[in-house]
Amino acid sequence: MKIKKGDNVKVITGKSKGKIGAVVRSLPKKGKVLVEGVNIIKRHVKGTGGQVGRIVERPAPIDASNVVKVEK
Repeated sequence: MKIKKGDNVKVITGKSKGKIGAVVRSLPKKGKVLVEGVNIIKRHVKGTGGQVGRIVERPAPIDASNVVKVEK
């Protein structure tokens, strides 16, 4: 896999098509990458102890074949 952490990439397919962001994490064994601001999912987190439950937004992995490197 030629995409590394810190590379700027552009999404070429899927619901986030056309978005550009930096690679936060590369998962070469699975062939996926985490790109900031792309493929955002919501997870419900249960409150523990004295904390209140909340909804957390975070990026989900996207297949490396769906992104292409771009120059800065």
